[in-house]
Amino acid sequence: MFPTDPVSNLAALIRCPSVTPAEGGALTALETMLAPLGFTVDRIVAKAPGTPDIENLYARLGTEAPHLMFAGHTDVVPVGDESAWTHPPFSAAIAGGEMYGRGAVDMKGGIACFVAAVARHVEKHGRPKGSISFLITGDEEGPAINGTVKLLEWAAHKGERWDACLVGEPTNPDQLGGMIKIGRRGSLSGRITVHGVQGHAAYPHLADNPVRGILQLTQALMDPPFDDGTENFQPSNLEVTTIDVGNAAVNVIPAKAGAAFNIRFNDRWTAESLKAEIVARLDRAAMNGTLRPGREPVKYDIVWSERPSHVFLTRNNALIDSLSGAVEAITGRQPKLSTTGGTSDARFIKDYCPVVEFGLVGRTMHMVDERVALADLETLTDIYETFVARWFGHAAA
Repeated sequence: MFPTDPVSNLAALIRCPSVTPAEGGALTALETMLAPLGFTVDRIVAKAPGTPDIENLYARLGTEAPHLMFAGHTDVVPVGDESAWTHPPFSAAIAGGEMYGRGAVDMKGGIACFVAAVARHVEKHGRPKGSISFLITGDEEGPAINGTVKLLEWAAHKGERWDACLVGEPTNPDQLGGMIKIGRRGSLSGRITVHGVQGHAAYPHLADNPVRGILQLTQALMDPPFDDGTENFQPSNLEVTTIDVGNAAVNVIPAKAGAAFNIRFNDRWTAESLKAEIVARLDRAAMNGTLRPGREPVKYDIVWSERPSHVFLTRNNALIDSLSGAVEAITGRQPKLSTTGGTSDARFIKDYCPVVEFGLVGRTMHMVDERVALADLETLTDIYETFVARWFGHAAA
């Protein structure tokens, strides 16, 4: 029996407690759905020192081009205070026309709908003239080290090539059909440390207070703005996310102070050019500021995060037009093409093929009582089914 019902598909996935990094049975449930459709399935366990082992799934139907990939994740974030949930978070309870459960919208719901869409397509038309694959990780909500990156490398090494990818993350802010993500801003993080001289608060002439310096340097990072945005992207924005001294004594001037920051940047920058701009700002602030009048310039160190996320924009008309047309045909809405929000695994997939993102309404993701309207599951399945037919029609033309 083909898994054509997205509600049943989602219930099976939600009932698997796949909190990162646990597989929790979710990939097994997905494999059970795909097997009757004729997919060949591989389960890949990826490892790296100092990180949990992660089980991932790659499944393919067909052997010929064109090749459409659907990407997503079955891992979910922790439930939080379980007693605060209206229904148990892994029960897939239905109430008021909605299904409750961790992962309902982020993003087991998207997986459930795409499985149902492919099943309906195969049931009506047989296998597509080409190939469909599922690239599903268990590490999207975790450190993202043993997930999509390594699964893509494994698949590419064995000869897999893709013409396009749809990521099923919840992209719609309010209602289905509102937004397709066609790119993402880059993300760069770092930590600065200002070095002072520890001393007694009553004798400041014998010390150098690094708190003065960290405030000067963080202000230089946040002002002036880095840019005013571009045609397809919001303005780049840097936020200082923490300032740490670790000083429990109110009468001691600390020896050092640290701050962490993150910047989401647009296509005016690369990670490398942005690093150069940030260092230039810090150097100017350090030279012009002192920890106390008459003292040496501020001394600081900076450590960058190991893996910045690079900005990207998808310009593949066949992919975007097929999805936009499917959304409009089913919902009557013309979706906004957006690059807003945070990062996703699309940042890795972009190096292998054109990629867009479209999924459920994300208002309850990561919240207590995460839930999805049953009507939205059916609508998204219709959109995905229409998209599959349209994309293969465009790609084969």
